[in-house]
Amino acid sequence: MASRTSRVSRSSARQPTIGFLGATTPQIWGGFVEAFQKRLRELGWIDGRNITIDYRWAGGRGDRYAEIAKAFVRDGVDIIVTSGTTPTLAAKRVTKTVPIVFAAAGDPVGAKLVKNLQRPGQNVTGQSNGQVELAGKRLDELCKLLPGLKRLAIIGNLNNKMIPSEIAEINKRARRLGISTTVHDTGQRKQIRSVIKNLKGQVDAIFVCTSPSKTTHQSVVHIAAANAALPTMHAFRTYVEQGGLMSYGPDFRAMFGHAADLTDKILRGKKPGQLPVKAAKKCELVINERTAQMLGLTIPKAVRRRATVIASRPNPAP
Repeated sequence: MASRTSRVSRSSARQPTIGFLGATTPQIWGGFVEAFQKRLRELGWIDGRNITIDYRWAGGRGDRYAEIAKAFVRDGVDIIVTSGTTPTLAAKRVTKTVPIVFAAAGDPVGAKLVKNLQRPGQNVTGQSNGQVELAGKRLDELCKLLPGLKRLAIIGNLNNKMIPSEIAEINKRARRLGISTTVHDTGQRKQIRSVIKNLKGQVDAIFVCTSPSKTTHQSVVHIAAANAALPTMHAFRTYVEQGGLMSYGPDFRAMFGHAADLTDKILRGKKPGQLPVKAAKKCELVINERTAQMLGLTIPKAVRRRATVIASRPNPAP
């Protein structure tokens, strides 16, 4: 590692700058930032010593993504790092030359983030989180915990580019399983509480479609779902740690670590368009036992054997 660090220090008199476009808030993405920084340090890059990382946060507001990306381009950053389809698209529209690395995005080819997975082309690369491909599997896992599931509400930001495709996949699997579904737009924070409140007694569970705005306001989802006594399925572990019932998906901390790997390669001269977009290596099933107990649910032994069971408490009411 020492030789790698010495090459970094001699590579350029100018200290490179990474523009980190945080789609949510530093509190919510804190674990992801830590994973990104840790992997960079392992690769010889230390913030404040041989690189500068400029963190700017959108707070889940879609109108902020392009604004932040434009500021990064004006300031002459060497790389823009972000996560999520919508923030990455916003950055791509702003610049065709500054390299862009996305830690995670759903269907990068279908969303036109890259030309193809093996040769992304242009200035963008990253990792796929399988948002659409894993939607049916998430419903399968929810049914294993809730074998009597017959009525499912799907909530999400319908203005997000990936959500309609994800919903289509959920509906396809639900039809095969004999589950009826309803779709509810919750793109705005104020919609979440009222929509979930009205679902009480009308459905058996809620499938939460992930987006930066939903992640930012996840505490509202958890509290409203708890008040309505409704189980929830999510895309990744952070939601469950904060009070959601269960999640199935890739380890986002590992994905931000991979974003650091890609960042390292670009800083050392690789072109982003030549770095393949890979899928997350593995998925994890996570269940919040205290939330399950609060809902009066027993985790089946077969599900428990495959899951990581945590015992964090739900968020207090805002």
